[in-house]
Amino acid sequence: MCLGHESAGIVTAIGPDVKNLKVGDRVALEVGLPCRKCALCKQGRYNICKAMQFRSSAKMFPHLDGTLMERTNHPADMCHALPANVSDAGGALVEPLAVCLHAIRRSRPPSKEEVTLTKSTGEGTAALVFGAGAIGLLLASSLSAAENFSTILVADIDAARLEIAASLGLKTALIPRGDPANPPPPKDAPHADQTAWALKNAQSVAATLTEAANSADSSEITGFTRVYDCTGVPACVQAGIYASQPGGLLVQVGMGNPIQTVPVGAAALREVDVIGTFRYDGHAYPAAIELLASGKLNATEQKVVTHRLGLEEGERAFTLAGKGVDESGRPVVKVIIESKTQPSRL
Repeated sequence: MCLGHESAGIVTAIGPDVKNLKVGDRVALEVGLPCRKCALCKQGRYNICKAMQFRSSAKMFPHLDGTLMERTNHPADMCHALPANVSDAGGALVEPLAVCLHAIRRSRPPSKEEVTLTKSTGEGTAALVFGAGAIGLLLASSLSAAENFSTILVADIDAARLEIAASLGLKTALIPRGDPANPPPPKDAPHADQTAWALKNAQSVAATLTEAANSADSSEITGFTRVYDCTGVPACVQAGIYASQPGGLLVQVGMGNPIQTVPVGAAALREVDVIGTFRYDGHAYPAAIELLASGKLNATEQKVVTHRLGLEEGERAFTLAGKGVDESGRPVVKVIIESKTQPSRL
């Protein structure tokens, strides 16, 4: 099975009934292929269609090849034309950006009027983003562009990635990898002891992040209005619930452990909603292209795409992505693989 699902290319041929595209157009490929017949599809929520086939995913059989190839055949209505001021690399970022915009839309962020009203009471509307990878950086930058929050804090355990976030004007907080004064129990300790330690540690991390948000905001931050977990790491999910303000909302963007220990009581007693997201619905691709075309994410694109390699260097590209740093120690966020010998960009 070929991999690849974040892709853009140049149209080299079209079918006789295609009206929305012409040969030579640059397009971003929306690579989820739903059944188009069920109720969810007709509601525009085809991302959770039970018959969805996703290119490069092995969930359904037979598998559907990904787009890491010189040429590919794709439904015309799932090829979105790119404006001239959106780069080829930007076209490949439409897919992860669509994930972010879908998560933001699901989170129902406060309007600018709500932000102003909250400020008038001396409080702030803060957003917390766990993870300074490609999704976290794109999501935080999208929140910043929309101006829905008085403070946006990006938290990670990787200082080098947080430096990238800081260079984009985002507030950052380094999550400590461990507290020597409060070491975790041994792996063979009773499950109850491990859970108790994990939840206590999560509360400590939540307090540290809230303090960091307060130092970055002139208003008082008692908790985060919205929390976006882009890691899937149980410790981040747990800390995210404790860090949410009463009436707040945690959006689960990252796909991590399928079964987690979550402080449900801490969420229920303060009416903290937990929202799941999966890829993106029919609104996300056009919105992502519009946002890229606005120029508001130009700096983010340049920082997120840390490495660009030719198709013949595909093995090195996967090696870099797996290690997280290149041979010189430079952080790897997003690796773009380009076909230089054929009229396509993958």
